[in-house]
Amino acid sequence: MKPAHRMHAGPAHIGTPRVASPSKNAHAIMHAPPGDDHSNVMRSMPERDRDFTPVTASMVDRHVLARGSQEKVVDNTNRKGKEERPDPIAPTPTCTSSILQEDPQNLVRRASITSDSDAIPADVNHHRVDEPQAADGTLEQVVRHHPNKARGQGTLGRALANTPSANIIGIPTLGSHNQHDCRESKRSSRDIGTKIHHIIPEGEFVGNLHNLPKAWFNFVPHREVGLMTAVYLDEEFGMPCISTTPAGIIDTAECIRQTQERVGKWASAPPEEKVDHEPYIDQQTRSVSQAAWSSRSIDRQNSTGKRAVIPGDATHATAMTKIPSREMGIRACRAGTYCKHDAERSNEQVRGSRDDILVTDDHTEAGDTIGRVEPPAISGTQMERHVGKRLDTPRGVTSPPVHIQNFPSGYRPSLGYEGTNQIADSVHNPHTLGTEDHLLDILGGHDTEAVTESSPIEQDLLIRSPESRLGSSQIPKSVRGKTKGKTEKSARQNGITNITVEVMYAAREILGTR
Repeated sequence: MKPAHRMHAGPAHIGTPRVASPSKNAHAIMHAPPGDDHSNVMRSMPERDRDFTPVTASMVDRHVLARGSQEKVVDNTNRKGKEERPDPIAPTPTCTSSILQEDPQNLVRRASITSDSDAIPADVNHHRVDEPQAADGTLEQVVRHHPNKARGQGTLGRALANTPSANIIGIPTLGSHNQHDCRESKRSSRDIGTKIHHIIPEGEFVGNLHNLPKAWFNFVPHREVGLMTAVYLDEEFGMPCISTTPAGIIDTAECIRQTQERVGKWASAPPEEKVDHEPYIDQQTRSVSQAAWSSRSIDRQNSTGKRAVIPGDATHATAMTKIPSREMGIRACRAGTYCKHDAERSNEQVRGSRDDILVTDDHTEAGDTIGRVEPPAISGTQMERHVGKRLDTPRGVTSPPVHIQNFPSGYRPSLGYEGTNQIADSVHNPHTLGTEDHLLDILGGHDTEAVTESSPIEQDLLIRSPESRLGSSQIPKSVRGKTKGKTEKSARQNGITNITVEVMYAAREILGTR
């Protein structure tokens, strides 16, 4: 296992806490060395949450490494069962427990005999799945557990709610604006008269999960977590699922139309009272969303025709490839996902909106590709943000994994009509990045020229004429370093040591300085 392959998506055992932590009355026990339980810190700091279910760490210390865990996992499971009364409690295997060649199924089976709570082993295979896949599988396990339990007790019912209702499935912790997306989804559903029955796993009391089949349909906003659960509910209870991500004007309208279709199939209202969400779509597009209008404004015309590299997870990378292409006139020269298990579907979704694909879970490979392409802007994960900073390229973080600064205190959803405004800003702003540096240059602000100066050896090899120096000083500082680097690169390739204005213009024609 190469550590670099785990930078975009974390190890499998981090996926289980992302589902257990936001759930009410569910608990995860992680058998791992100190440090692997950092999900508690991440939940309390970036999510700014005071009320959540902490993950218990069954510490692997030198004694465990020497003689095995013995009864440690079983004892910790019983102890948390008495203290927290969770239902269920999920001991989670880790890389360390795999190295110790422990049998988590046997440990959970022994703990379930004496524990006050139901114990189910998190089905996590570190050699085959990564963090999003583990979170998706764990959520499906928890949801499957409660209907099966209710069926055995004879309390499982399938009576539909009287009013149109939906379950929102797949709002885990530590996502990209997941909490804000959840609020926006609830607001949109309320506006069109659809009641939210359950939201899982965020803030849901898992003991009520046997009531999930009472909703009219399920809504999965993020494909990474929740799709397996929706498939299970469809196969087991015949519940339809909407998996269209309502990001951007076009797909948001499509998601609302699919909701109208689902409600229309179940509703018993007379034909003249059938729901029609087209007026709502029109009003929201014209009045709430500023994306269509702002994309045609003068200050945003500079972005039209530009290119960008857009990697990320399946949901956000797909959305951030389609929206700029269809709604803003910005095309992706490279677009793809690190979720290789969903790459085929993602590539099909963005067909026609990008020039080439980029499917890799190795952040170094993604960085090398970006370095070769030299795009005008980058829209991706935190790793691509580092690449853009190194290349002095405008960049934006639009997909997990994200930095703590991408967990804003304010309301910044990426879904729904309010999300269209946030996406428009996140797309246009990187392309216009540099204006503030240009103004600082004019007004006598900080000097960043030293950062882009060539090394003494390179300066000795190349001679610049006074005219070319004057021409370079008139270029905005935001792109001066890139222009200078391309000019010097072209001069070296052609054996030129004296850089004149003509050489600068020739380099711009050959290499392009968009």
